[in-house]
Amino acid sequence: MASCRRLSGAGLREVLGPAQGLLFDCDGVLWAGERAVPGAPELLERLRRSGKAALFVSNNSRRSVAELERRFSRLGFRGVRAEHVFSSALCSALFLRQRLLGGGGSGNGAGRVFVLGGEGLRGEVRDAGLRLAGEGEPAPGAAEPVRAVLVGYDDQFTFAKLAQACGYLRDPQCLLVATDPDPWHPLSDGQRTPGTGSLTAAVETASGRKALVVGKPNTYMFDCIVERFGVDPSRTLMVGDRLETDILFGKNCGLSTILTLTGVSRLEEAQAYMASDSAAAKDLVPNYYVDSIADLIPGLDE
Repeated sequence: MASCRRLSGAGLREVLGPAQGLLFDCDGVLWAGERAVPGAPELLERLRRSGKAALFVSNNSRRSVAELERRFSRLGFRGVRAEHVFSSALCSALFLRQRLLGGGGSGNGAGRVFVLGGEGLRGEVRDAGLRLAGEGEPAPGAAEPVRAVLVGYDDQFTFAKLAQACGYLRDPQCLLVATDPDPWHPLSDGQRTPGTGSLTAAVETASGRKALVVGKPNTYMFDCIVERFGVDPSRTLMVGDRLETDILFGKNCGLSTILTLTGVSRLEEAQAYMASDSAAAKDLVPNYYVDSIADLIPGLDE
């Protein structure tokens, strides 16, 4: 059972020494807005010099993987390539490619995908070889059916889009897929903005359908990582700032987990889950916590 122990001193080397690699969430862990968390770029550089893999798993579906690669560079993180980044946008596109195309081929004849989301998400769907509803449609009378509705973060969400999605979902063969379950995201001024989970709830309620959720805490993103890099769960750590997604994701994937307190969840929440009699609540308790991921640096060799 996870103990939510502060990771410091000799414990750092005990935990980090045997690890082959670490998975990091991004928002609230590596950066906050347009500022890197102090010490985060140095930590990734030290991991690289220690021969430990650093991979990134983000529920943020607003940006394409290429955009995230540029953001890493802009914020001072060196050597992070697109292939190291697994976003909910990318993995949702890969999931739909598997379901609609059987993992390969072109989108011709597979039907189309109706996307509630921005250009970053739409671009990943295109790059997966799928065709978007409303783009390059054939002549009237020859329109392809919509085979999936994909819900991501959409700051232009409207009643008309909701109604259009529900129209497609009247077909029981049309998939309803959500990039992630995050109900809200913190803003720099302390306010909150609705997340994909809120929009998915609207579509589920209006359509009477239940969405397949790709992102954390579900394990599909880890399946993508294992397929590409062959990581060993017993020697991989998950580092995140959100108990209900990052830490539960680690638990579901068989990873030891580290909560960092620079983002959404507070230590008091983890301690309350640990004291609960609920087995589901205990799954949200991290193995370890740190004030910031910079606190991991002393556990790595020079």
